[in-house]
Amino acid sequence: MSKPALVAVDSRVDPAACQTMPEVRQGVDALDRALVALLAERQRYMDAAARIKPDRDAVHDDDRIEDVVAKVLTAARAQGLSPDIAEPVWRLLIDRCIAHEFAAYDRTRG
Repeated sequence: MSKPALVAVDSRVDPAACQTMPEVRQGVDALDRALVALLAERQRYMDAAARIKPDRDAVHDDDRIEDVVAKVLTAARAQGLSPDIAEPVWRLLIDRCIAHEFAAYDRTRG
């Protein structure tokens, strides 16, 4: 099994130590760049799912959606992330990933 890739996060001031808005903005921008890299990798998993799933009906799976959201909420609690942020963000992310997967499925089967 290959070693997981690490996403680099640029240096930044710890949020509790920030004294200025430029420090806050620099931290947010650094995290946004890392999040983009992680989301791009997640998208590549959607491409793999589109390639692997046997038929188009398998792309949207309500049970899997609820499983993902439950796992995210557990992880969010452990990290101190508000469920009021985590749940709607992940539900939108899942929705957009499913749309991407449908498009990838159609592209590879069309």
